[in-house]
Amino acid sequence: MVLRVLRSMIGLLLFVQVSVASAVLDIEIIGAGEHQIPIAIVPFGGDDLLAKTINAVVMGDLQRSGLFRPVDLAGKAPHELSEVSYPDWQARGADALVIGSVALQANGRIEARFRLLDVVKQAELSGQAVSANGDQVRAVGHRVADLIYEKLTGDKGVFGTRIAYVNRQGKKFSLIVADSDGYNEQTVLAQNEPIMSPAWSPDGSHLAYVSFETGHAVVYVQSLYTNQRTVLADFHGSNSAPAWSPDGKQMAVVLTRDGSSQIYLVRPDGSGLRRITFSGVIDTEPNFSPDGQSLLFTSDRGGTAQIYSVPAGGGTEQRVTFGEGNNFSPRYSPDGKGFVYTHFINGKFYIAVQDIQNGQVEILTAGGWEKKPSFAPNGKLILFASEARGRGILATVSSDGRVQQHMFTQSGDAREPVWGPHL
Repeated sequence: MVLRVLRSMIGLLLFVQVSVASAVLDIEIIGAGEHQIPIAIVPFGGDDLLAKTINAVVMGDLQRSGLFRPVDLAGKAPHELSEVSYPDWQARGADALVIGSVALQANGRIEARFRLLDVVKQAELSGQAVSANGDQVRAVGHRVADLIYEKLTGDKGVFGTRIAYVNRQGKKFSLIVADSDGYNEQTVLAQNEPIMSPAWSPDGSHLAYVSFETGHAVVYVQSLYTNQRTVLADFHGSNSAPAWSPDGKQMAVVLTRDGSSQIYLVRPDGSGLRRITFSGVIDTEPNFSPDGQSLLFTSDRGGTAQIYSVPAGGGTEQRVTFGEGNNFSPRYSPDGKGFVYTHFINGKFYIAVQDIQNGQVEILTAGGWEKKPSFAPNGKLILFASEARGRGILATVSSDGRVQQHMFTQSGDAREPVWGPHL
């Protein structure tokens, strides 16, 4: 088993703060990728207001990834390929160059056209058009950033995805959905009783969550488009920890209806309840594998909290974490080759990842109050709950531990984060 704490390295690397005005989150970026790509992003031509917003979104997204270093434009503003002088950009140290224009169409839609250029090879890497409704200018920027990120890194971008989390202010709890950069926040539920364990449906259209509004824990499923919600599990005792199968046809929940906390499968409409674990202790926090064939879960059946695996149809459970300390809150990586979890030892919580095939473990954070991790859909970032400046915050760490972000709500304490799917 190999343990590697990387935050000490992060402190020696780049520190950038991005204050996101009018966003629900203020973001601090700590660290940088091993190899940053120097990129020049020229403000788009065309509609000045649209261009300013799109440029800010694209630049902010790429900087937040920790993989790109902006190059000084020195007043240069080419918008067409014929206006580009590659030697000028080479002299400024740029490896990549983005140019383009944006316009508001007669039908009210926004269209942004951009080119991604390889300055070193003096060649065009990509030229595309992105369009959206007139009120989705930031979505256009996220899409442009995703396309640039994918072309230059080979990995699918996640800037256009969403996150969900719970914000607590005094006695008020709010379930929030926001873009990955904190904008376009939507309050799904607000009440004076705790909300826990939000879980995205595979298509991003629904959230399952636990609410205590009736005096005990009940699992609900709510549409993000209509706000209509249904009760998934309201049995005697506690109902908790919902998790969707990859095909969206069933869910795992944890119930105490038959005694101790055990894992059950149920359809999203609440029918077809079936128990799949049968221990006399606590089995909780289920999470489906990407192929839907198995689940990870937390159990104290061995005397400490550890992570186990069980076939989705039920069967023999296998322990998958060992060593000192406690391990819980497992979440599979999108490729199914590993999982992330919280590791607790010597009074501190850490975010860790483990390879399923060889069991190798890496500790990605320096420890503190770090819980509830979940992967971004491309597997390159991990979202989790943390604390800083005396408040509950959201944080991300790259899967190699080199880049970390702190995400501060404007007020209150952020908890229970989960990264949504590609839409």
